[in-house]
Amino acid sequence: MIRLTVRVIPRASRPGIGGTRDGALLVRLQSPPVEGAANEELIGLLARTFGTVRRNVAIESGERFKLKRVAIDGIGGHQLQSVLESLGIDSGNVNISS
Repeated sequence: MIRLTVRVIPRASRPGIGGTRDGALLVRLQSPPVEGAANEELIGLLARTFGTVRRNVAIESGERFKLKRVAIDGIGGHQLQSVLESLGIDSGNVNISS
């Protein structure tokens, strides 16, 4: 299981991973932060990005905040790093733990 820090930007014009900010993976979401809509979109986007199923992605802390701690099961550190590098993101700038 991999854990990483994610900073979300709700109500963005285009969803996707947009780099890093202060050690967190920056994720833009179209959904508003109402009734868990942005969290659901975040889980789906991370699952698709890292090639796993939704049930393997969980928000461990920060459900009601922009800064979240997310756990992704079923992927290894090398897979995470290769996906981030394919997106042009230096994995050294993201708080990642096992």
